[in-house]
Amino acid sequence: MYLPRSLIAHLYNNLTKRTHAAAPPVLLLVALEPDALCACRILTALLKRDYIPHKIQPVAGYGDLSRAADELVRPMRTTEGGSGGVVVCLGVGGMVDLEDTLGLDMDENGQSGTGHVEVWVLDARRPWNLANVFGTPISEDPTTGELVRKQPGVQKGKILQSYQTSRGGIIVFDDGDIEEDLQAERTAYCALEEMPEVGEEDDLDDDSDDGDDEPSSAQQPKKRKSWSEEDDTDHEMTGDERPRQRRRSNSGGSIPSSPDRRPARRGLLIENQLGGSSDFSRSDSRSRSASPAVAAPREKSVKSLRRQLMVMRNKYTSVLDKYYQLGASYAEPVSSLVYTLASDLGREDNDLLWNAIVGVSSLELYGRTGSGVGLNPLSAAGGSAGWNGNRGEQIRSVLRDEVRRLNPVTDPQGVARDASMGDASGVIPTSARSATDKSIRLSPEPRFLLLRHWSLYESMLHSPYLSAKLHIWSDAGQKRLAKLLAKMGVSLSECKQRYTHMDMELKRGLRERLLKFAPHYGLDGLVPPPPRSGDMKDGWGFVRCWGWKACLSAIDAGVILGAILEVGDAKDLNHSALDLLNHTQDHSSEITSTQEQQSAAQEHITSRFWTAYDALNSIDLLTHHISTAQHLHRAILRTGTQLIEKKQIRHLRAFRMAVVKEGPDVQLFTHPGALTKLALWIAEAIVELNGTKGKNRGSELVMAGLDENRGTYIVVGLGGGGATESAKERLLKREARTKAQAAKRAARQAEKDKKRKARAARNLAAGLEDDEVDPSESETEQDDSESDSDSDSDSDSDANGKKKHHLGRNKFGNAFQQVVRETGARVRMDSFEACVIEIKKDDLSGFLERLSMKAVVG
Repeated sequence: MYLPRSLIAHLYNNLTKRTHAAAPPVLLLVALEPDALCACRILTALLKRDYIPHKIQPVAGYGDLSRAADELVRPMRTTEGGSGGVVVCLGVGGMVDLEDTLGLDMDENGQSGTGHVEVWVLDARRPWNLANVFGTPISEDPTTGELVRKQPGVQKGKILQSYQTSRGGIIVFDDGDIEEDLQAERTAYCALEEMPEVGEEDDLDDDSDDGDDEPSSAQQPKKRKSWSEEDDTDHEMTGDERPRQRRRSNSGGSIPSSPDRRPARRGLLIENQLGGSSDFSRSDSRSRSASPAVAAPREKSVKSLRRQLMVMRNKYTSVLDKYYQLGASYAEPVSSLVYTLASDLGREDNDLLWNAIVGVSSLELYGRTGSGVGLNPLSAAGGSAGWNGNRGEQIRSVLRDEVRRLNPVTDPQGVARDASMGDASGVIPTSARSATDKSIRLSPEPRFLLLRHWSLYESMLHSPYLSAKLHIWSDAGQKRLAKLLAKMGVSLSECKQRYTHMDMELKRGLRERLLKFAPHYGLDGLVPPPPRSGDMKDGWGFVRCWGWKACLSAIDAGVILGAILEVGDAKDLNHSALDLLNHTQDHSSEITSTQEQQSAAQEHITSRFWTAYDALNSIDLLTHHISTAQHLHRAILRTGTQLIEKKQIRHLRAFRMAVVKEGPDVQLFTHPGALTKLALWIAEAIVELNGTKGKNRGSELVMAGLDENRGTYIVVGLGGGGATESAKERLLKREARTKAQAAKRAARQAEKDKKRKARAARNLAAGLEDDEVDPSESETEQDDSESDSDSDSDSDSDANGKKKHHLGRNKFGNAFQQVVRETGARVRMDSFEACVIEIKKDDLSGFLERLSMKAVVG
């Protein structure tokens, strides 16, 4: 079932109404990523205000999700002695059948089921598992006692205003995409759900029309199964395998009938599925008995009706198959969706807004775009304006409006202070307005890394955007950086001290100097442009201060949170989870070692989650881990430079490949998040190196990191997004397209004026008034106008990419599964990211060879 965005507060209001002292706590299953972490902070703040008890369980992957299902979710069911309750999945499980994964489905004997456990799903990953979106849990009909897939207040999977929580089930929070883009899939899914089983096409040859092949009596609704169930036995995977995307087939029972019914009646039941009318058939039967002289229409045979059902089933199945094969993508961040819930409840404040801003900003760091995990399309607008295209800019625009609304500067002294500090003209703020200032401000953030907490030189050196553009991994690139600073009038001694200690005049004029000299080096999108049309600050970022303690941008906060989750504490790197695993492996038997290994790793991951969770609410803890983020990004620069200098990036048929298997930082890149950041750094460098060489323009990259202790590789596949041309090229193309459209409109207008003058001359010669027009001429003019309008609209559609919004998506997840089935490689698909897998060391070369033959971007 899915909850439309207009009703996003409906379930929460129902929860507050039925909560009491003895009510079970709400269980929050939270993914280990900054976006889900920020969403968890917002939601727990709402629950605390309403005195709703809750419990937080961090979930690292599908293995953790299965364990949480066994230990926490299933015991909640009323059928197992529990009291029911609510489970909230934040960034968890949107791509798998949660009813099956959490053990809330019906077994073969028709027992158990949801047990009044309601699961709320908020996930930005796509594609959805449609069983979660449109499926309705099995429940007992109070009138007939039969098991049916139907609930009051739910219409074809859509929750209505009249819905009252009572029987449990999976409920997906719609960010707007389901209502707008998935109506064809909704129709196909619901049609397959209601369709009776008709067997396979081969069975039609064995059917006869004489009624000897009566089906069995009506069956209870079955547990949903995968359409390609035979694929499940093709191979075995080691470890916790990612649950297959379960797609609902014709899960109803067989065609209802009884042994004494005639075949004609059996055919009638199938005909009803095709839109026939049983009332017409009955009346027709009466007419035949009353008037034998009237010839009755010939009834269709059961075989032909079954064949029609097969055609319909194949048609709807192909619609769903096509949806699942689109590839991975990302929609609205979870933190933004939860903030919308807080806004609808009237609970928004600066703390919740800041958490939402940090969560939204963090997705840019991991390359999560509308085309899946890949390079963020760059933008001449600078800052973060290029992330996730128009949709990302719409989200940031709403957040900027919220910042202005919740952080007004009304007193004259404050306005004068902002003007003197340069906030109004676009100077990057580095300090609070007062000792008690905790407001959020808009800032023209450049594409530098941790600028306020590093020197200007170090911040520019470790910026992925600058590194790629200037080829910073080479001596020539570093000389270009020094020359850029020299042209800006900043000495090396000045830029190598901490940024907050730099000369005030240099800091005030930094943005203007960057805008002036950066385009000479192809850095058009380095800094957001000045505000246009009043206060439209496109591409501007967000900054928050905590008095005199610290001043952080949202991107900086996301960088630090990510580093905590991926590295832990930089001071304790020598005592990391890997050393714990080695210690247990050296002093235990093999079986005990595996158990202790998993336990130690789980404990370490959980401790990182709680550190990051606490850091969101503690500026002291957050600033303490700035050194952790700096350590990680120094390692990314070192490792990326080493791979490029040693020419260890190979070009295969469908993508490029790089492997991290040696060096001082190899252990850092056994975490998928850190490996993804390194892959994005290298992919951006590759685009700059090869972006103008025709067939080598693609940014598809497979990055593997060696975990020597376990004998495995962590593999990440980047695709989609495809920033294969510079910001200047895109700007020039956009301007050329705009000029071409203006020229076409001018030519069409001139042609219309010419026709109008000719018509006026004819009317004058015929003695007609100016406002009298020949109907045929009027229709011709109207058609021309409509054609022009359609042409403009098509051009706009192409410019905005609406007609090609499915192109360029990351299909590495689909390709990984295909290669595993074909090669039998030993892999572990435990990550919520479809493009992340873990593979045995010996199987990597054969796996990549076969993968290079697949389509990884579509």
